[in-house]
Amino acid sequence: MSSDARSVLVVGGGTAGNGLAVLLRKAGIDVDLVEIRPDWNVSGSGITTQGNALRVLREIGVWEEAEKHGFGFDTLGLTAPDGTVLHVQPDHHTGGPDFPAVVGMQRADLQRILAEAVRGSGARVRLGTTVQSLEQDGTGVDVGFSDGTTGRYDLVVAADGLHSATRALIGISERPEPVGMGIWRVSAPRPKSVERTDLTYGGPCYIAGYTPTGQNTLYAYLVEPKRDRASLDPDTHADEMRRLAEGYGGAWNEIRESITDPKKVNYTWFTRHLVEGSWHRGRVVLVGDAAHSCPPTLAQGAAMSLEDALVLAELLAAHDVWDDDLLTAYHERRVPRVRMVVDGSVQICRWQLDGVRDADVPGLIGRTMTALTELP
Repeated sequence: MSSDARSVLVVGGGTAGNGLAVLLRKAGIDVDLVEIRPDWNVSGSGITTQGNALRVLREIGVWEEAEKHGFGFDTLGLTAPDGTVLHVQPDHHTGGPDFPAVVGMQRADLQRILAEAVRGSGARVRLGTTVQSLEQDGTGVDVGFSDGTTGRYDLVVAADGLHSATRALIGISERPEPVGMGIWRVSAPRPKSVERTDLTYGGPCYIAGYTPTGQNTLYAYLVEPKRDRASLDPDTHADEMRRLAEGYGGAWNEIRESITDPKKVNYTWFTRHLVEGSWHRGRVVLVGDAAHSCPPTLAQGAAMSLEDALVLAELLAAHDVWDDDLLTAYHERRVPRVRMVVDGSVQICRWQLDGVRDADVPGLIGRTMTALTELP
């Protein structure tokens, strides 16, 4: 591709797609973004953003706004099921000293902030729209959209998430696979005592935890063996999460009382996948959850997606020719770091599922986070 024809279609307006769209516009590249959800997916419970994710938010230009809406902290607590604090340790500053170790946020707030940045960047946005067909030749990609329109682009980026339809369109067969755990999530009022993430390993669940996401909110979660989701009545979600939470004390006593609305409780499985081999086919390339996913045991899913966007944008902005070699270089730069996170996240799950009591979880986390302090 030549430097006088630089247009990108971003498919998917989640964390990776929004971040990429803004970064490409900063580099003067024309961007169209399509998102299948008409509400731009401004929903969800909470999200844990570690320093290496915050570092990318600064490059996008939204760090200050994210900081205002989130809750930053620098320590991690380990508690017994009854709420007794067993240990408090400094958390890893994977973004360096300029950022908190962690900022908890309401996922909807982060999505709204990124969406506003996309609008402000000058990218053309179409909601309630997605890709239905892709036809490539030596100079570009002809795209057919669900609203009956067509377009031609120098590059198409599949940022359409875990179950990416674009990934399937280009013949990549990898799909997320369950690892054996399910997670209950809820947003709730923040007890005044909660000023960091506290984790409990044991009790009725594998993990019970919570993360402050603002001055008045937190994100609480319970991890258990996966269940048949079809057998779970959504109307009973609050009752079921509250029942599981009865096995935990401390701040959970207050959190549990607020779990009353089943529409605010989400249940899903932990999954993992990592597309092996190249992350592109011709002029269509994968970023974020379309390329990889992992359980949140290292809280690095959003960070890996944002780093993908940063690296791809840097490479596209720095080169006049967008070809197979460039997209291969993107994959080669990202895959060792992503594989480390995916494998480490899954390993923590395996140890818990297998009941390994002497597993070196702190060591694995320490090695991974130390590596992630390096720039992607």
